[in-house]
Amino acid sequence: MRLNDATPTDWDRLRRAYPAIEKAPKIDEAMKAYHDIADNELEDVVNKPKHYNTGNIECIEAIEESMSSVAFKGYLKGNCLKYLWRYDYKGKQVEDLQKATWYLNKLTVMVAEENI
Repeated sequence: MRLNDATPTDWDRLRRAYPAIEKAPKIDEAMKAYHDIADNELEDVVNKPKHYNTGNIECIEAIEESMSSVAFKGYLKGNCLKYLWRYDYKGKQVEDLQKATWYLNKLTVMVAEENI
C-alpha cells in the first residue's frame, strides 16, 4: 500500500499497533511552554521556519509571485486542508493546527483585500 492510499482507519490501526513513546502534554501546557520560552531561543516553525527563509525572499512570497491570484488562493486552501487532514497522525497536533491557521489567515487577508 502506498502512503497516500492509507485511510484514517489504517492510520488508527497503526497508531494502536505502534503507540507513541511519549504522550503529548495537554494543549494548555504545551501552549504555555511555547510562550514561556524567549523568542530568540525558539525557532518559530509556524510563522517563520528557518528552512523557508534562507535566501533574499521567503519561499511563500516566491510561490505567490509565480502564480495567478486564483491559483495562489487554491494553494493556500490546499495547504490549510492538508494540515487539518493530517494533524492527528504526525505527532505534532498543535503545530499542524497552527500551520493550518497560518494558511487560513493568509487566505482570509487576501480575500478581504480583494473584496474592498
